[in-house]
Amino acid sequence: MTSRFRFSAVLLLAGFGLGAAFGPWLHFNLHSPQVALAKAAAQAPPPEDGKLRIIIFGAHPDDPEYRGAGVAMKWAKQGHHVKLVSATNGDIGHWQSAGGPLAARRLKEVQEVARKLGVTNEVLDIHDGEIMPTLENRRTFTKLIRQWNADLVIANRPNDYHPDHRYTSILVQDSAYMVTVPFFGPDVPFLKKNPVFMYASDRFQRPNPFRADIAIDIDDVMEPTLDALLVMESQIHEGGANGYTGIFPDDPAGKQKRRDQVRKDLQGRYAGAANNYRAALAKQYGPEHGAKVRHAQAFEICEYGYQPKAADLKKLFPF
Repeated sequence: MTSRFRFSAVLLLAGFGLGAAFGPWLHFNLHSPQVALAKAAAQAPPPEDGKLRIIIFGAHPDDPEYRGAGVAMKWAKQGHHVKLVSATNGDIGHWQSAGGPLAARRLKEVQEVARKLGVTNEVLDIHDGEIMPTLENRRTFTKLIRQWNADLVIANRPNDYHPDHRYTSILVQDSAYMVTVPFFGPDVPFLKKNPVFMYASDRFQRPNPFRADIAIDIDDVMEPTLDALLVMESQIHEGGANGYTGIFPDDPAGKQKRRDQVRKDLQGRYAGAANNYRAALAKQYGPEHGAKVRHAQAFEICEYGYQPKAADLKKLFPF
């Protein structure tokens, strides 16, 4: 046996051993665009039942949940089909743990959030902090939108503090036309009608501030929405990547105090949206109702994709 053959055999046997011992870790860390594509093909599209199909993208396993939870629950209650997609597996999004165990934990969290909201979700197997606007990832995003046969696609805007957020948004934008091109990714049928693409609200002002084209009253689902989102303990209670020792105390009283505070803070986020986009709420519901809304989510129409008229928006947001 040559030295090169012996070395290859050792690597092969070691690989089998490592695979058995660290299978879950390898699943979340030995990734490639092809793995993401394979995962994108794993979920069946919703039935052809005349209901709306909405897909909400975010960079990490919590982003699409924050941006879409309330309105997602409203859609789900009416029988519409909503899918939340995390572009990365979140495997560095904690101050104390990382790798496969964290990715598995965050996957479990968002699966429970989806169950509580009545929606479906998918987490792509791409490392947190490493997603790039590559051709392979563009194919993945295009494939996901086509498979869902989406009527509406929602993402964050590309002017954002986090590179994963920016590139996730760019990938959604890059898919906005390609979903209709027959010979781009021809393994999944192209869409004959381009979806409406929208951005969720944010606080960023440069190069341009967010514009609320529509705002939705989520008062009726606020409490169950908070119940669902607070399942994500690794991010909300423990502070995610910016947490620290003692942020989520060990004693029951301390834990409850932290839970109460984060619930109040999260509720304040949606209350802030209602105050910031009061004019859009008045346009949607009339001045009297709009003035009374306490919690809201707002969205801006992307210049790419189908450009909806007022009648289209009423169909997309039938609340």
